[in-house]
Amino acid sequence: MSQSKKIFGTDGVRGTANIEPVTAETALKLGRAAAHIFKNLESQPRSRGKHKIVIGKDTRLSGYMLENAISSGILSMGVDVLFIGPLPTPGVAYVTRSLRADAGIVITASHNPYADNGIKFFHADGYKLDDKSRVKSKTSFSAVKSKTFARPPMPLARRCVLTMHWVVTSNLPKLHFHEK
Repeated sequence: MSQSKKIFGTDGVRGTANIEPVTAETALKLGRAAAHIFKNLESQPRSRGKHKIVIGKDTRLSGYMLENAISSGILSMGVDVLFIGPLPTPGVAYVTRSLRADAGIVITASHNPYADNGIKFFHADGYKLDDKSRVKSKTSFSAVKSKTFARPPMPLARRCVLTMHWVVTSNLPKLHFHEK
């Protein structure tokens, strides 16, 4: 069995725009995966109405291509998108939390060359997905309460990254996500 290529780095998905993994096709898959994951984390949206994901970006030209692709994936899963336009990464995190969105996405390559771009995901609380230091005390309390001291469950952020990686690297057209 061939090993799939790792697309998630320490800070999301990054690379040269229009070259895997930073293509419109991958962004579409990431959008579908993100909507599926964040919608299923909480059965009820954080604010009134439907689940929603905030998308911000920097001013790179490739950001428009990626924004349209990722939003198409999100919308195809029945989750609303709120475009907040060009905004620094911390601003997207802040808006995600303050608007009570279910998640936030920023399309930026930060200080990397203009030809590069990337996609970073935020939880509803405005913290990035791969922040492994945030282990919920609730999980620890449950283990103590039930007197089971087995290895604690995988942190939510790690589960999200692994699930999104699997969805994107698998043959997504064969997967059918149906709304009930």
